[in-house]
Amino acid sequence: SSTRKRHPNRPPRPAGAGGRLSPVRRLPAGHLDEQFRQVEDLQDEASPNFVEEVVVVFFKDSGRLISNLEQALEKYPRDFNRWDAYMQQLKGSCSSIGASRMKNECMSFRDNCGQRSVEGCMGSLQKLKREHAILRQKLESYFQLLRQVGPAGAATRPAM
Repeated sequence: SSTRKRHPNRPPRPAGAGGRLSPVRRLPAGHLDEQFRQVEDLQDEASPNFVEEVVVVFFKDSGRLISNLEQALEKYPRDFNRWDAYMQQLKGSCSSIGASRMKNECMSFRDNCGQRSVEGCMGSLQKLKREHAILRQKLESYFQLLRQVGPAGAATRPAM
């Protein structure tokens, strides 16, 4: 049972949501993992947009890494070591914010590099780009929702 006070004009949160507005709960299973909650826990009154700022940097960096990888695939055909190095960077970025489906596609791509499968790498890259676009759209919607709820909604989220 929660001891937190509910804002009088705000409806109660749905059962099972843990009283927390979190994309981990709102996104389809597997898009984000516990690491994203840890990033959320770093946000406080002193940095109320911390999570959104981290996500903006993630999408800027990951977009650049995907673009660099696509260029490397064309410029350096069958240079699996180079491709793997780019994907290792992207996998680290995905891990840092808890982008689990993207991280899984990075691992799949790296496995295909190890097997020296150009077709496997291309397929993994396409899946990765799809997951990147889906996650971007989902998180943009999430942050839009948080802006609508405002700081009072963010301030009433209990720690999990």
